[in-house]
Amino acid sequence: MGLFSFWKKNNFLTADESARVIQAIRESETKTSGEVRVFIESRCRYVNPLDRAAEVFWSLKMDHTQERNAVLVYVATKDHQVAILGDDGIHKIAGPEFWKNELSQVIHHFKENAYADGLVLAINDIGHLLQDHFPYKPTTDKNELPDDIVFGD
Repeated sequence: MGLFSFWKKNNFLTADESARVIQAIRESETKTSGEVRVFIESRCRYVNPLDRAAEVFWSLKMDHTQERNAVLVYVATKDHQVAILGDDGIHKIAGPEFWKNELSQVIHHFKENAYADGLVLAINDIGHLLQDHFPYKPTTDKNELPDDIVFGD
């Protein structure tokens, strides 16, 4: 879990960039029972984006996955904030250093205006972690949450 501020450009993601992010989510989830979602809005309703990410996490029912292994990547474009929140099952395994390192990489890309690259990198890394600890089970796994990017206000 973590947070940081970043600079934004006028259009956060193009249609092609959005498609790349969604494809990264789909590819990551083919190897794990875990779930990854991206939520993008213009303003963070709280001072701490991790608090807002938690609110979004629960409103999207991401805490209802069977193995508690969902991860939310939260972005507030106008407020220049990002947070990554993992549910209890994956957070206990990853530990705070994993989330801190992921945020650092995302922020590096965001500072270079490479928003899709930062999101795809994080999704791929999260997917590998989920795959290692929550591998895909072809007989029982189902896609518990939609793969699309959720856009808020």
